[in-house]
Amino acid sequence: MPQGRDAQPRLPPRWFVRLAWRVHRGLFRLTRGRVGLWRPRGNTWGTLRLTTTGRRTGEPRSVMLGYVQDGPRMVTMAMNGWADGEPSWWLNLQEHPEARVELAGAAGMVRAHAAEGAERARLWARWSTIDKNLDAYAALRSTETAVVVLEPLPDRAEH
Repeated sequence: MPQGRDAQPRLPPRWFVRLAWRVHRGLFRLTRGRVGLWRPRGNTWGTLRLTTTGRRTGEPRSVMLGYVQDGPRMVTMAMNGWADGEPSWWLNLQEHPEARVELAGAAGMVRAHAAEGAERARLWARWSTIDKNLDAYAALRSTETAVVVLEPLPDRAEH
């Protein structure tokens, strides 16, 4: 039966979400980065690999994330698979906002911040054009989902 826009969204079980991302990361590692990253096209999102500095360990921590482009900036959601709690990568960025991003065909340093006010509303609306159930998924969380903007640091870009 088709799901209406107001219906409760159906998410796969948490174990499945975690397994899917582990397989995705494994494929990326196995192919040495040749598979697993893609750029957003049209009305779709892309994937990037974000390497943060661990807030407790100071060690590099990497995660694969979906993103959309906003000019030269990349925008992602700190959604933790739509589960409660903030994802570790977002907590790390709040402590150490500079990070490394790998995209399909490019890499570089970025500085992260949470979008607020009109910027957040505009970027949330952009994501809503890609994911029609965005508001319903976000309602599954007890806290507001941060919209995270990754600003390239041009003087430290890598290619």
